Amino acid sequence: MPKARTSTTPETEAPDAADKPQRGIQALDVTGELLAALVAAGTPLSLRDLAAAAGMPSAKAFPHLVSLLKTGLLARDDAGRYEAGPLSLELGLLGLARLSPVREADAELVDLATGTGMSVALAVPGPLGPTVVRLEESPRPLHVSLRPGTVMSLVNTAIGRVFAAWLDDDVRTALLAQDGLRLAGVAALPDDDRHYAERLAAIRAQGLDTALDKPIPGISTVAAPVFDHTGSVCLVLALMGPSGNLDTAREGASAQRLIAAAERLSRRFGYVAGAALPAL
Repeated sequence: MPKARTSTTPETEAPDAADKPQRGIQALDVTGELLAALVAAGTPLSLRDLAAAAGMPSAKAFPHLVSLLKTGLLARDDAGRYEAGPLSLELGLLGLARLSPVREADAELVDLATGTGMSVALAVPGPLGPTVVRLEESPRPLHVSLRPGTVMSLVNTAIGRVFAAWLDDDVRTALLAQDGLRLAGVAALPDDDRHYAERLAAIRAQGLDTALDKPIPGISTVAAPVFDHTGSVCLVLALMGPSGNLDTAREGASAQRLIAAAERLSRRFGYVAGAALPAL
């Protein structure tokens, strides 16, 4: 009796099939290079500029762009430049809706703690203010009162000031009225505190903030913002360590690692620095 024929499907392939190099469609690879170049540019590009950014002749890029226009992955503005199309926006929103900022940041926290030898805190905007939700301890744990659930002062902590720097004025004012409830908080901030306003402006310019021996003597902090696709701060990453061991200079190795991690997460969450946000 002849054996029954069985079909081979992805479910019945050998266990190591997924590990073998997969052959794709070369034309789609080229299309992907054009899309990646447009994303990297962060602004609409002409045919010539987009092809150059992707490292190919305009004649090679053009038929791919025609197909991208037809599918809605790309569109053209009034000047004829290529930009994200309606299908791209829908796919982007679908991806963003599935993201969990805290979960996505977990690997970066572990990498920062390992690479710097410092403790790393992750804070999110909470109903009472900037709230620590994750703490990755260094090999030499810090003996501090910081733990998940701690709400940080907008005035006296680097984490809180980074959040405050990008808040709307009215939102910041309302939160400052309750700062006394937070870790190292103040009972009240003068109505015209020029020093505080200048500190927030410096944070926006530098892209990070530091706290030396404050609010805990002997412990210093460097904090950097993570932005979402709307340009709002969705997370703050912070390195913490003994003041004698943590280099808080922006040009230092630790701060540069922190900034790089924050920028990677911001890109992951759809933030493009300097790019105009699409009308949805």
